[in-house]
Order: sequence, then structure tokens, then C-alpha cells
Amino acid sequence: MTKTTLATVGTRHAAMSTWHVVDAAGRTLGRMATQIATILMGKHRPDYTPHMLVGEGVIVVNADKVVVTGNKAETREYTYYTGFPGGLRHVKLADYLAKAPDELVRLAVRRMLPKNRLARKMFSRLKVYRGPLHPHRAQKPTAK
Repeated sequence: MTKTTLATVGTRHAAMSTWHVVDAAGRTLGRMATQIATILMGKHRPDYTPHMLVGEGVIVVNADKVVVTGNKAETREYTYYTGFPGGLRHVKLADYLAKAPDELVRLAVRRMLPKNRLARKMFSRLKVYRGPLHPHRAQKPTAK
């Protein structure tokens, strides 16, 4: 008979205190975002429990050096609504990469998380920085 392992409060606290640093330099946006989303959800852990926050924190550095493959930079568009009449806006991926690459990484990861209240807590444990420096030395992050 197999036993199902579920996360307890102790393992949850241990996971919440663990942080990883991901260097985005030269990495593909989508592949990196799926790995980050997996870490934030805690699916890489043997005690993964869907209804508990057992994911670990992620710090992304060098977000301005992330790459996309193919001709996605010219063809892919992101759409958002400003809230005003006629306020539907379209932004090309190349413009996002030039203007706000850290927001692009956040957007890619957020769309790979589940759409519920727990995902908002997971997403708050993602820190993205354009350059190689980050202010989270006290968390003792490990390179991933």
C-alpha cells in the first residue's frame, strides 16, 4: 500500500524560508518561466500539496538579457485594457523587451500559475531585477 505524503506546517515553513536565484542571461523566456512557476508552486518537492503554499521564493536577475526564439519578438502582441472607452492597447513583445523586461518575466510567470487566491501569494514571492544585483542577501538564496 502506498502512502500519500502531504505537507505539514513544519515543512511549509521550511519551504517558505528557501530562496533561489535564477540568472536570466541568455535563457529562453518561456522555458525559464515554466521552471520558475514550478518552484513557486512547489511541484518540484516530494511533499507538494495543491491547497497549501509549499513553494519556495525565486529571485530573477539579469531580466534584461532574456531571449525569445523565432520571430516572436515581431509577431507576438500583448493586449491590455486601460479601463477607459476605446482603451484597448496592444504592445509587441519586442517593445516589452526593450522597455520593461522585468515586467515581461513577471507576466510570463504569472500566466503559468493557477488562477486562484493561492497563486497571488505564490506570485508575491517572485522578485525580478533587470541587472545582476539584488537586495535579498539576507535570505541566503541558492543559485538555480
